[in-house]
Amino acid sequence: MSAGPKRSYVSGLREAQARRTRRAVVEAASELFVEHGYAATTIDAVAARAGVSRKTVFDAVGGKVALLKEAYDWAVVGDDEPVAFADRPAIRALQATTDPTLALDRWVRIVRDIARRVAPIGTVLVLASDTDAEAAALKGVADANRLFGAQQFIRHLAAIGGLRRGVTRAAAADVCWLYMDPMLYNRLVVERRWSVSRYEAFLRNALAAALLA
Repeated sequence: MSAGPKRSYVSGLREAQARRTRRAVVEAASELFVEHGYAATTIDAVAARAGVSRKTVFDAVGGKVALLKEAYDWAVVGDDEPVAFADRPAIRALQATTDPTLALDRWVRIVRDIARRVAPIGTVLVLASDTDAEAAALKGVADANRLFGAQQFIRHLAAIGGLRRGVTRAAAADVCWLYMDPMLYNRLVVERRWSVSRYEAFLRNALAAALLA
């Protein structure tokens, strides 16, 4: 009777340790990618930064493209919790909103927060996609996911009567997809030294003018 709880306890410890190792590896890879670029970052360097062996890097996450994917995905959602993006509190709050202006405001805040997290590793992904086929495929998936998010928002905005007459859902989603690009944040905030609040206001005003009834 006592073997079951003991095994569960040991299993829980192993899972926690594996998760800590995985987190350390992905965080090390993300830092090195941003500091040195995708091509110049080696698995050995990631292992050294994370304080683990080369084999552990592969066992915990995988090769370089897997590391880049995890770093990007974690930046999008903000952590490594096994919770779907659609089930995050900010998304649920948006889905419960029936006022179009408030819905847009909440959407802009979500986009702002994602952009702040993703911009550094997103730049790495864009540059890597120019020379690496696997990175290019990963960028394609990231772009497609961003479009899906835009389509979901526009579907909700239309459902609550907030989409301007004459603007198709497809066109509206394309506009959102464009403004959601973290490279826009990188251009305005990082390169042009805009404040985050100015960037957020720009998004809100531009999207309101393009979309709201």
